Amino acid sequence: MTRLLLLAVSALVLVACSETVADAPADSAKAPALPESSAPAGPAAALTSSLPDLFDCLRETGGVVVAAHRGGFAPGYPENSLETMQYTFERGIRVFEIDVAESRDGVLFLHHDDRFGRTIEGEGYNSDTDWAAIAAKRLKDIDGKVTAFHPPKLTDVLLWAKETGAIVELDRKKTTSFANIWAAVKAAGAENNVIMISYSDAEAAEIARVAPTAMMTASARGSRDIETLEALGVDRTNVIAWTGTREPDPPAFARLLREGVEPAFGTLGRKGERLDDQYWADDDGSEYQRLVDDGVVLIATDEPYRVADWLTADDEGWAACATR
Repeated sequence: MTRLLLLAVSALVLVACSETVADAPADSAKAPALPESSAPAGPAAALTSSLPDLFDCLRETGGVVVAAHRGGFAPGYPENSLETMQYTFERGIRVFEIDVAESRDGVLFLHHDDRFGRTIEGEGYNSDTDWAAIAAKRLKDIDGKVTAFHPPKLTDVLLWAKETGAIVELDRKKTTSFANIWAAVKAAGAENNVIMISYSDAEAAEIARVAPTAMMTASARGSRDIETLEALGVDRTNVIAWTGTREPDPPAFARLLREGVEPAFGTLGRKGERLDDQYWADDDGSEYQRLVDDGVVLIATDEPYRVADWLTADDEGWAACATR
């Protein structure tokens, strides 16, 4: 996938990080330099389309977006890190699924687990810890090594997304609420850069209530599911239909497309069991192209770099649809 080096954005991220998190201790691990991509550099297409228009265009033209699970991760680059998202953005990824938790004193920040230890150094729970203490902690990469990076505030990530034109899928953790998340989105002016994630019809209805204009993912496989969501107050034009992570369902994709709703599918999951591992076992990514051919418009993956390098529909779709 085309690597887009945006030096001004990199500078913005560095400034934002220096202003919003505590300085790393003197023994912090130095972040590795960004490796060179084999893809040619090219100009970035800024996101000026509305999200419903963007996804309608992708559906109509056979385009796709690759979504980096937990913001992407790589050796030296932890999940749910602003620096990792910038690293991933520079490799052409435009959509980032990230996890939103809330500190004891009401600050929204990125973290997947209920407690610290796996991806953030130290012990304790999100809900029992004030932001000042969380901001001083350092993030761990996928190998468990402590890095120089700190947990980011959601607000800083939203401002970054707005500045770069990235899209963030917000996965609410149980320490916070959809209302609190949407209030932060509105305060940042990032409504056109956000997709809210729901895991049930009730959650989809709650998102529609507190954020009626928000794009969302909601479980659906055909007209009945869409009609159920609409009866709960969900606007179908704001829906991306989540179809799971187990096995692709081309008939469901076709039904959704006939309803004018974009299908999404995930190849992510537990290491060794996820479809990402199965698809890449032979170093051939043709299964991802098959998803695109069957109409999937959003692929959520733990292997965003490899998937994006394999596909062309993501580059072509973004170029065709991001600025309509």
